[in-house]
Amino acid sequence: MKVGDVELKWLGHSGFFIKNSRIIYIDPYNIKEGLEKADIILITHSHYDHCSVADLKKIVQDGTRIILTADSQSKITRFDVPVKIDIVEPGKELEIGEIKISAFPAYNLDKHFHLKDEGWVGYLLKLNNLIIYHAGDTDLIPEMQKLTGYKQPGKEFVALLPIGGRFTMNVEEAVEAAKLIKPSIAIPMHFGSIVGVNEDANEFKDLCEENNIKCEILEKE
Repeated sequence: MKVGDVELKWLGHSGFFIKNSRIIYIDPYNIKEGLEKADIILITHSHYDHCSVADLKKIVQDGTRIILTADSQSKITRFDVPVKIDIVEPGKELEIGEIKISAFPAYNLDKHFHLKDEGWVGYLLKLNNLIIYHAGDTDLIPEMQKLTGYKQPGKEFVALLPIGGRFTMNVEEAVEAAKLIKPSIAIPMHFGSIVGVNEDANEFKDLCEENNIKCEILEKE
């Protein structure tokens, strides 16, 4: 889909492709061969379905900038080309040209899969007139209340929210997150492979629209 001059594609699970002046990937996992090479890659945490070295090797090029958590770095082996690595934790901000990237907390409240003290993250990307929030693997956490402060008049705010349950928010919790954040567009993720099914995405869309929140279900690329 296109949001303004930004192209946004879902690569399955929690993986996304974002293109404006640069090529950005978030959590690529089980992606196909032959995709465009990355200028920037964002990794939310070290779990195999988010930090996949096999998939990173498909898209890195000379000078690719990989932004990741400290525990993810230990999984990164040498690539055939030189890359630049930045380690982030919640609250860390980076600027790469005109792109601003903020690491946002992501954790479970009542599950043990993603503990708060791990320092794992979601990301906020500011691209001209568009802000994209990739929630990472998270529950409906109190910090999400702060996201309304990132929204600005005249800027679209797209929220990529996990809906699969078990490891993250389920559908109902993700809808509550969308109601709290009030994005311009909510897009479900973290379903269709390891956890969650297409019916979950359809239910999420229906419930969002009942609450006057625009929702788009992207086809896997």
